[in-house]
Amino acid sequence: MDNILQTGDGIQRCGVEYAFKRIGGKYKARILWHLNISTMRYGELTRTLPDVTTKMLTQALRELERDNLIVRKMYHEVPPKVEYSLTATGRALVPFLEHLNDWAQNQMRNERVTNKAG
Repeated sequence: MDNILQTGDGIQRCGVEYAFKRIGGKYKARILWHLNISTMRYGELTRTLPDVTTKMLTQALRELERDNLIVRKMYHEVPPKVEYSLTATGRALVPFLEHLNDWAQNQMRNERVTNKAG
């Protein structure tokens, strides 16, 4: 399996590196995970991710939008209403996030069993 992509500019890129530049960090994958469940407004995201600061949530949302993983829909009403949802590209990541979630759940169960036994 070839893990390196040769780009037109002669720079080699690893697919995992590319993916984690888009979804890496503390919040991006979690935002995508929750947006898979439903379209959410900014306030709903802040309640869903209580450990994220306003600055970091805004930054993560802008980066996800820039990378075409989410769409920001603004309604022109008072008070302003903004909703975030997954794009087709973002939805394509969901099966991988599900595998990651399954792996993590198994690891957490194994660690709990190991910690109890030790």
